Amino acid sequence: MEEKQPHSGWWENARKVESPNCDTRPEGEVSLLVIHAISLPPGQFSGTAIEALFTNQLEGKEHPFFAEISHLRVSAHLLIRRDGECVQFVDTDQRAWHAGRSCWWDAHHGKWRTALNDFSVGIELEGDDVTPYSKAQYNALIEAFVWLMARYPQLDTSRITSHAYVAPLRKTDPGPAFDWAYFYQRLRARTER
Repeated sequence: MEEKQPHSGWWENARKVESPNCDTRPEGEVSLLVIHAISLPPGQFSGTAIEALFTNQLEGKEHPFFAEISHLRVSAHLLIRRDGECVQFVDTDQRAWHAGRSCWWDAHHGKWRTALNDFSVGIELEGDDVTPYSKAQYNALIEAFVWLMARYPQLDTSRITSHAYVAPLRKTDPGPAFDWAYFYQRLRARTER
C-alpha cells in the first residue's frame, strides 16, 4: 500500500524551483508575511535572472549589476511574476533567507522582534518602486495569502508588512507603486466570502 505524503508547504498553484538558500525554522512558527519587490536587472522584467539569483546560478558577467550581487545567497518563499505566475523556491515550513537585518513590532506579543526569517514568509513581487503592479499580481498575492492563512493559524491580515517597513534604512520595496489600499480592499473581499 502506498503511503500518503504529509501535507507540505509547497503551494500547488506555484511552479516549484528549489533554492538551496534555506534552512530549518528554529521554532517552526509562521506568523508574518513580508512583501518584497525585485527586478533583475533593476527596472527590467521577465527573464530568468531572479530564478538564477535564488538558486545561486546568476552569472556576474551577464550584466554589470549582476556582478555586484551574484555572490549573495538569498531566497524568498514565492515570486509572483508580472503575469501572475507564481514560482516557489522554499517550502513555507522552512526558513527562506529574505528579510536580512530587520525588526518588526509584534502587537500580539507587545514587543519588537528581530530575526524575521525565523517566523516569516517572504513573497517577492516582480517589480520596482515606480512601476504599478499588475492586477494579476495582486490576485496571485491574495490567493497565496489565503492559502497561507489556512495553513498557519497565527497569520491574519494584521500580520502583513513590507520589506521597507521592517528594514527602513536599507530597503524601499515594494515601494510607492504598491497600492496597499487596493490590496487590502481586494483581500477583505476575498476573505469575507
